[in-house]
Amino acid sequence: MDELSPSDLKSILHSKRANIFYLEYCRVMQKDGRVLYLTEADKENLYFNIPIANTTVLLLGNGTSVTQAAMRMLAKAGVLVGFVGGGGTPLYMGNEVEWFTPQSEYRPTEYLQGWLSFWFDDDKRLAAGKMIQHARIEYLHRVWSKDRELKLEGFSNSDDTIVSALDVFQERTDGAKKPADLLLTEAQLTKTLYKFAANVTQTDNFKRQHQSTDRANDFLNHGNYLAYGLAACCLWVLGIPHGFAVMHGKTRRGALVFDVADLIKDAIVLPWAFVCAKENATEQEFRQQILQSFTQHKSLEYMFDTVKHLALADANGNVECEPL
Repeated sequence: MDELSPSDLKSILHSKRANIFYLEYCRVMQKDGRVLYLTEADKENLYFNIPIANTTVLLLGNGTSVTQAAMRMLAKAGVLVGFVGGGGTPLYMGNEVEWFTPQSEYRPTEYLQGWLSFWFDDDKRLAAGKMIQHARIEYLHRVWSKDRELKLEGFSNSDDTIVSALDVFQERTDGAKKPADLLLTEAQLTKTLYKFAANVTQTDNFKRQHQSTDRANDFLNHGNYLAYGLAACCLWVLGIPHGFAVMHGKTRRGALVFDVADLIKDAIVLPWAFVCAKENATEQEFRQQILQSFTQHKSLEYMFDTVKHLALADANGNVECEPL
């Protein structure tokens, strides 16, 4: 057959792409104009195709390698490639996913220019942080009001505890005077959500610990890093460097990734971490559930819409407008 070039494939916007792949113990390679991964079975080698035109992120875990030819095709298709630790999360001493980003001189510049138009103004940057927080709550309402499985598990945006917590969060967010106030309000809300999730899933004595080995904390760490991957992809496509954060501080090089990931973490990662821990799910089962939810609720598309809206809001003289 004739070889295909990524440039011959129909271009799919990153916000509309369906696939995030995590691979381990395999070799990623180019063959006959396609990107494949090769696994070793007892008696034969097995090849599986990676649909690069419809893929946003490729995570390479333990025991993986990738050829130069495959990387060239992945770059041309705009796939974000990352080396990660086992299970899709960084190793203990590797606290940052190492991303390989396709290099293109034709990515848009309007979003970076729009972002910088407000970023150096403290008041406008604070307003942008508030917009992200409001968008975060809007997404939680959207997911928890529609997701039938989460409702069956007891997660509902109409629960009195949640309604009260979100009302307080909205009030304190609107009244924040500096980014530290937003972070404090965020921490208070997250603590309430943890307690609520622990209660509805009957998780005893839960305490959020990033280095803990209990299943709920492990799943929270795992899911958060998957959300960071989506955020990194969104920012790369829009051409906005990760250092221009609005909430998590100017001294953290990847802080904007955390800001953008916050849009979806509470709505999807937090509840499913507790539900899957209750059901004693494996890491793979949890990861599949999270990725399925990301796709079902169009998490990446929501990130794109929110960041684009925020980047261009000040250009329209309206940085304090409500999010989408």
